[in-house]
Amino acid sequence: SAIVGALVALSIISLVLSLVRVEDVTLPPTVKYGMVFDAGSSHTSLFVYEWDSDKQNDTGVVSQTLSCDVQGQGISSYANNPPEAGNSLRECLDKALQVVPAEKQRDVPSYLGATAGMRLLREQNSSAAEQILAEVTKTIQEYPVAFKGAQILTGEEEGAYGWITINYLLDSFTKYSPKAHMWLHPEAANIFGALDLGGASTQITFMPEGSVLSPNEASELTLYGYSYNIYTHSYLCYGQNEMLKRLAKELIVSSPSTRVHHPCYPKGYNETVSLSSFRASPCTNSSDPRLPLGDSIVTLEGRGNASGCLEALRELFNFSACAQSQNCTFDGVYQPPLRGRFIAFAGFYYTFNFLNLTQQQSLSEVNSTVLSFCRRNWTELVQNYPKDLKYLHTYCTVATYILTMLLDGYKFDEHTWTNIHFSKQAANTDIGWTLGFMLNFTNMIPAEALQHVKGHPPGLWAGAVALLVLAIVAALVAAFLHCFWKTK
Repeated sequence: SAIVGALVALSIISLVLSLVRVEDVTLPPTVKYGMVFDAGSSHTSLFVYEWDSDKQNDTGVVSQTLSCDVQGQGISSYANNPPEAGNSLRECLDKALQVVPAEKQRDVPSYLGATAGMRLLREQNSSAAEQILAEVTKTIQEYPVAFKGAQILTGEEEGAYGWITINYLLDSFTKYSPKAHMWLHPEAANIFGALDLGGASTQITFMPEGSVLSPNEASELTLYGYSYNIYTHSYLCYGQNEMLKRLAKELIVSSPSTRVHHPCYPKGYNETVSLSSFRASPCTNSSDPRLPLGDSIVTLEGRGNASGCLEALRELFNFSACAQSQNCTFDGVYQPPLRGRFIAFAGFYYTFNFLNLTQQQSLSEVNSTVLSFCRRNWTELVQNYPKDLKYLHTYCTVATYILTMLLDGYKFDEHTWTNIHFSKQAANTDIGWTLGFMLNFTNMIPAEALQHVKGHPPGLWAGAVALLVLAIVAALVAAFLHCFWKTK
């Protein structure tokens, strides 16, 4: 009788469920992953990103999952040993596979983008550059990921993707509304400009007031259903490492001695360089007839001369090529008037952060701090900064160089200086071109439609389950009582 009672209860529940309207139930979107190698001139980093498959207006809402620095120098340094360029990536690839679920790994779009270091190597030795790309491709293809290719980015692509990263992280493109429970496009989008200083190149990118007159520096991007027309320009050989080489070379060729005064280096600091090192980069123009022949050694002697440093650095820029044009930076490069606020990252940030310079300081205060630092001798600097010896002798040069570029080149002044914010991260995510690339790349990945299944309302299921439990309990009680009275 107990079993019969339970069967009757189940029949009633089934009948009720069959008579109730079936509703569509939406399953949550799945998580997708992507990884991008940033192969810079001085080092390589791997970033892993993730986003929901249900995209916002065709662009994924991406967040950073992993950041891994590859050991050693940039891949362009392996020109004489290309296979080692590929092997250098393995440690970070192994770490990436630890954060991506095994069942998703073969669907992870993976990409390697090389920047200015490889652009220079391609100019100097195209076959070596191709071999390096082939070796890194070979290595990544050994891993269970959807490798999309390794290539050398143009300077304009690097600048544009950095600009995307900044404005994405600062909610300029889309912003989540807790009240509406959805992502919205800000009514008055606060678009930031981007200033990037790498080892071999530097980029400036921003959204001008009107259209960009020079098509070479114009880019049109579509993100979250909106189009943006931006100005971006990359200056090859104006990165901080190549600048230091160019400056040293100019000081050497202007002096016949093997002991050359370096106005930017601290007094008491000496550095020996080989003339052959200047022939290793197109930036130092190995065919320059002023460069002495042979492989002789020259000693650079620091003088801590701030005014002499500024004068020497200004010689690296061809300001006269712009004549009196206001829409021109240096070397005859067109630039529309600056607009809005800017985020300065990479080398800009690291230098100013070391000198404890902040956005709140006026331009005169910044100049005073840099001038004071440049006057300090090497012994004093070593005592005060014992953990920064590797780059300590370069900070005066780079800081003065940055001020020259921003003020005399890009045309910032005492009024617009406070529009520049020096930063390494935003929203706990590294600022660079890789996130911008991933955001733009997600436009090319078809959105995964939300999965719909047929089901009953949750409340009905809860009631049915409760009724079933009661029926089973009642049946068990009835069975117990039946057995008890039968025994009696």
